[in-house]
Amino acid sequence: MAKPKILAFAGSTGSKSFNKKLVKVAAAAARAAGAEVTEIDLKDYPLPLYDSDLEAKDGLPASAKKLQELFKAHRGLLISSPEYNSSISGVLKNTIDWLTRTEKAEPSLACFEGKVAALLAASPGALGGLRGLVTVRSILSNIKVLVLPDQVAVGKAHEAFGDDGKLKDGKQQKSVDGLAAELARVTGKLDA
Repeated sequence: MAKPKILAFAGSTGSKSFNKKLVKVAAAAARAAGAEVTEIDLKDYPLPLYDSDLEAKDGLPASAKKLQELFKAHRGLLISSPEYNSSISGVLKNTIDWLTRTEKAEPSLACFEGKVAALLAASPGALGGLRGLVTVRSILSNIKVLVLPDQVAVGKAHEAFGDDGKLKDGKQQKSVDGLAAELARVTGKLDA
């Protein structure tokens, strides 16, 4: 049986993003659970703000086309999303908006339909980005992504990571490991 293929990324472009740290921890756990994981940084795929006039004039940006191919090549999505003002980050929403567009005769949701997603968040606040995950879950569910019911939100993220990049709290680490393993398991079953 082929290894489940998972695309892992943070919904942030900041170089010191807590969500980039968290998705690395989760990606390692998914690999340990037997998945083939591709980690990407959305900063490497710059996109203008979605604008239908721009799309009509120029078509899809090259970065959107590259991301579409990556998404189509993976069944699982491991997403660590920051919470900005109790909601989704602009960069993650903009990425989703561009990826639902298409220049070919394929369905607009080809990058998302039939995918499985696991959601995480990290925030300096006590709730750990939990409020933003509600919006992420809603958007993904609406574009035909099966979002796993469990999620992990790491509060006080500025204190949560050790010098080795791992979570200091064993219970939090176990939650991340469990979520990543469940994503690998469900993705693998769907691919079987």
